[in-house]
Amino acid sequence: MENNRNYFVAIALSVVILIAWQFLYINPKMEKERIAAEQAELAKPQTTPATGEATALPGSTNNAAVPGTGESRDQSLAKSARVAIDTPALSGSINLTGARFDDLKLKEYHETVDDKSPIITLLSPAETKDGYFTELGYVGNESSGSAPGPQTVWTLKSGTQLTHSTPVTLTYTNEKGVTFDRTISVDEHFMFQVDDKITNAGAEPVSLSSYGRVTRFSKPTTPSVYVLHEGFIGVIGEHGLQEIKYDKVENEAPVEPGKATTGWLGITDKYWATTIVPPQATPYESRYSHFTDGRERFQTDYKQDPITIAAGQSADVKNLVFAGAKQVPLVDGYEASYGIPQFDLLIDWGWFYFITKPMFKLMDFFFRYFGNFGVAILMTTIVVKAIFFPLASKQYASMANMKKVQPKMEELKKKFGDDRMGLQQAMMQLYKDEKINPVAGCWPILLQIPVFFALYKVIYVTIEMRHAPFFGWIQDLSAPDPTSIFNLFGLLPFEVPHMLLIGVWPLVMGVTMFLQMRMNPTPPDPTQAMLFTWMPVVFTFMLASFPAGLVIYWAWNNTLSIIQQAYIMKRHGAKIELFDNLKGLFSKKPKPAE
Repeated sequence: MENNRNYFVAIALSVVILIAWQFLYINPKMEKERIAAEQAELAKPQTTPATGEATALPGSTNNAAVPGTGESRDQSLAKSARVAIDTPALSGSINLTGARFDDLKLKEYHETVDDKSPIITLLSPAETKDGYFTELGYVGNESSGSAPGPQTVWTLKSGTQLTHSTPVTLTYTNEKGVTFDRTISVDEHFMFQVDDKITNAGAEPVSLSSYGRVTRFSKPTTPSVYVLHEGFIGVIGEHGLQEIKYDKVENEAPVEPGKATTGWLGITDKYWATTIVPPQATPYESRYSHFTDGRERFQTDYKQDPITIAAGQSADVKNLVFAGAKQVPLVDGYEASYGIPQFDLLIDWGWFYFITKPMFKLMDFFFRYFGNFGVAILMTTIVVKAIFFPLASKQYASMANMKKVQPKMEELKKKFGDDRMGLQQAMMQLYKDEKINPVAGCWPILLQIPVFFALYKVIYVTIEMRHAPFFGWIQDLSAPDPTSIFNLFGLLPFEVPHMLLIGVWPLVMGVTMFLQMRMNPTPPDPTQAMLFTWMPVVFTFMLASFPAGLVIYWAWNNTLSIIQQAYIMKRHGAKIELFDNLKGLFSKKPKPAE
């Protein structure tokens, strides 16, 4: 307990180890997995079209999954009758075979920061290489006749095009005289409402179970990082949040949470998701599964308990389908307006949910005021520093007091020599007399670590940060700084390997971290002194691969910390070591700590 610097060293080493693990092990591993997945996909043999597709309903086995035909997306779309979708946010079509949502593009989002690049394709026909769709239908018995399923061809009853102001109605009547009228509407964004009216014109009651599924024939080629969930997701009644990775159902049995009445389920990517909200009045069973029968696919589905419709009677069934971008205000709004339980968890806020989401709200507030998320990050940092100012004040005051009693501590060391027990007791008494808590300086740092990771989470997972520009060369705050010192920031005409992309902002961050550490005396211990010197360099290299928004935050936070520390230490009459430490770097014999 001679000096609380040991605690800082321990914290710094912990952070270094975590970042090194990500940079040196996790990132190369993910890259190898991505390449292996691409090679395995290319090595798969081409298959021929199947004549039909089994129902693939919950509780059933699909032995005839539609194989990839090698057709282009346009060729697959042209094979079936469709109803066009055109809204401010979406374009695409509904397949009348199965009334399937399998053609959807997001107008507001492009594949790259270039607005001329293609817009994002979310859903595609099953026959394509990246088939991805959602479908709603029914399972019946002999008395109900043929229930609408994957092969059912619906007829357009009313409407010509689905827009946010013009719904469409599809119809199908089976051999038992049971008519299914399906009205599909969509808002200005990404929520579809599917209202079915089932009319039994037959002579006998019919029993039907509604089902819904989200099916994907490929998973992302770039494996997700450990801070982000991609794969199956849902909130299943009292069973709560379900976050299931693709490899879990690949290597193990399907996951079946159990029966529930409320909830939702689907598949999520980093920025996009496709989910179904089943009818919230009748119990249903859900499942997350992986199939290899004919063609590999991932599927989440539900099957509702049967409902009975008497002869001459009708029943209504309502489903919601979300397919689009996970915009925070939009997802929160859907939860409130439609009463979807915990729909905000569609966005992976992480363990520090109680910090992460409020931080995004604060950042979003500043963005709406300034119109720039980079500026919003700077303003959010100021607010965070203001909140932690009382703790930081105690931290720097403790450091200043420790510096003042340094001569007395040296005297005690000489007095007690090798008597460590006596020295420790004397130190404790000195701390008590001087009213110093030697570990008080660590608490502000420990408390700010969750804030740092929460900000990292916000920048990494929220779509609002995707392709959000700052100023100058930073056109995407969610991506690393694209410049590099090794080609003089683009002046030399060659590309730099990814691991050597040490851009301007990582360098600025490294310099501010170096200056912040030089605000304190150089540790007398050689090992600590070496760590003290090289830590900014190590962090510069490691954070170069982090999102630019996070590096900007760290650089700005360091700058504010330097100003704050200088002010507080000056107020407590403690010497600021920055200039002496900088001078000592250029002298043959660095000045020892006072």
